[in-house]
Amino acid sequence: MCPPRFIESIQSPEINRRSLLKFGLGAAVAALAAPFAAEAAPVSRASFSNVADLTHLLGTQFPLFPGAAPFQITPVVFHDRDGYYGSILNYWEHSGTHMDAPVHFAPNGLFVDQIPVQSLVVPAVVINITERAARDPDTVVTPDDIRAWERRYGRIPNNAAVLMASGWGARAHSVELFRNTDSSGVMHFPGFGKDAVDFLLTERNISGIGVDTLSIDHGPSTTFAVHYTILPTNRWGLENLANLESIPPSGATLVVGAPKIAAGSGGPSRVFALW
Repeated sequence: MCPPRFIESIQSPEINRRSLLKFGLGAAVAALAAPFAAEAAPVSRASFSNVADLTHLLGTQFPLFPGAAPFQITPVVFHDRDGYYGSILNYWEHSGTHMDAPVHFAPNGLFVDQIPVQSLVVPAVVINITERAARDPDTVVTPDDIRAWERRYGRIPNNAAVLMASGWGARAHSVELFRNTDSSGVMHFPGFGKDAVDFLLTERNISGIGVDTLSIDHGPSTTFAVHYTILPTNRWGLENLANLESIPPSGATLVVGAPKIAAGSGGPSRVFALW
């Protein structure tokens, strides 16, 4: 998700000293690593029985937040001509199933590569509001939804990711259905309410939140209060998640394959759940 002023800023970027320093670090260290690893020991499978992919296929047709630069795939080498295949990708960081890193809305927040890996493998809490969203697409997750979840499943685990399942992922094949824009240009889809995020930040200890819609704020939002509330705390948000209805409300582990990109405000992520 990105408000218009963020789109304008990336069209005419002003790269500050902090960003320039980050872009130059890392590559040299990696190049010096010598391949002297000993023969690896056999790896045993962890104790889980199910794996669910929570990631939409990212292509040129996936719905984007209005105003975002289009996702582009340009093949440049081909098997028949070059002996191998590869493409150049051009995309806005917040395309497809992706992470909002803290710096996306917080000038002093963490870049995506600075997010601790410990906060990317966490308990998954799934709050399902599908029935309510079918009646009211502008509905939001509330503190009452969180309390109802806890009455049934117990207190939200420390460092959990709290995920909203609204059934909206089934609309991702259509820009029109996914954005659900009315005649005046206002989008209508579910998200988190600020009150729910305030509760999670003050009363619980979470790593981040996620939604199966275009934005962690609901569609009609003009203030992006949820973004401005959670991201400055150096917690993350996930948008455009898929298949949340397929995982248990409690007991799964979320694995977030966030991109490790220098000075990144987020990026397309491979997200899955284990239980």
